[in-house]
Amino acid sequence: MTIQTDAVIVGAGPCGLFQVFELGLLGLQADVVDSMSMAGGQCIELYPDKPIYDIPAVPVCTGEELIEQLMKQIEPFDARLHLGQEVTDVKPQDDGSFFVRTSKGTEFNAKTVIIAGGVGCFQPRVLRAEGAPELADSHLFYRVKDPSRFAGKRLAVLGGGDSALDWAIELAPASESLTLIHRSDQFRAAPASVAKLREMTGTGKVRIIEHTTVPELHATDGTLEAITLKTTDGELSRLEVDDVLVFYGLAPKLGPIANWGLDLNRKTVNVDTEKFQTNVPGIFAIGDINEYPGKKKLILSGFHEAALAAFAAKEYIEPGKK
Repeated sequence: MTIQTDAVIVGAGPCGLFQVFELGLLGLQADVVDSMSMAGGQCIELYPDKPIYDIPAVPVCTGEELIEQLMKQIEPFDARLHLGQEVTDVKPQDDGSFFVRTSKGTEFNAKTVIIAGGVGCFQPRVLRAEGAPELADSHLFYRVKDPSRFAGKRLAVLGGGDSALDWAIELAPASESLTLIHRSDQFRAAPASVAKLREMTGTGKVRIIEHTTVPELHATDGTLEAITLKTTDGELSRLEVDDVLVFYGLAPKLGPIANWGLDLNRKTVNVDTEKFQTNVPGIFAIGDINEYPGKKKLILSGFHEAALAAFAAKEYIEPGKK
C-alpha cells in the first residue's frame, strides 16, 4: 500500500528530527526514512558521547542526549519512522507531488520531500598507515563509544577539527597523557576549543604537536607500543602511546540522491536561503547536505533551516493559506 504523507524526510539525524517538529507545528504529517537501524544519524553512530555546547539554553549535552530530547519533542506529532532502509527513487508527479520508494520497497505519495541526510552515506576517513587495519577497534579508534575505556592511558589524538579538539579536551583529565597531533598550526575547530586545549598544555599532561605527516605505528603481537612522527621539515620523533584516536572527518557519499535531478555542488545540494528549496520545486534540503553562500555546518544552523523549510513546505502544499 502506498503511504500518503505531507512530507518524506530523508534522514533521521538531529536536523531531520527537528524538521518533524517544525512541520508538526504547522499541521503537516511527516514520514522519516533513514538507512540506519536507529534514529540519530552521526550523533548516535559516531559521536554518542561527544559533548555538544552550541544548543541554545543547553550549556552542554552529549550527542545521545540531544537525540533523546529531540525524540521526546516530536512525540505529539506521530511521525512515522522507517528505519534500516534507503530512499532509492524520488519521482515528481504531474500534480506536484512525489513518488518515493525505499530499498525495502516501501512506497510513498508525498506532497513534499525534505532531504536531511547529513553528509549522505558517511564513513570516518581512515588512517592510511601500515598496520592500521589490524589495530582498529583495539588500539586505533575512529569513534568514542565509552570514554572510560581511555582512562589512565597514553593517548594520541589525530586531527585538527572540532571532533579532535572536543575529545582531546574531554579525555585529557582522566588520561595518563594526551598528545594532539595535527598536520599544521591552523585548526578547523572553534577558536575557544583551540584556546582551551592550548591552556591545558600548562598542566604537563597535554601536548600539541603540529606540522606532522601521517605517523608510523609500532606494535608487537597486536599491542600498540609507540608511533613515530615526522615533521614537515624531516625531523623524526618517537612517542610512546597506548591508543590512537583518529578524527580526520567523514568521507561523504551522496548515494541515490545523486540521481534525483538535483543541482549538485560536488557532494552537496544547492538551495536558496529563503526556503532552502532545491532546483526542483517541492524538494528541500537542510543540514550538512545543503550548500549556499555563507553555509556553516552546525546543528544550530540546520535547525534554522528546518524552520524556514517547514513554512515553505506549507506554502507549497497550501498556496496562499495563512
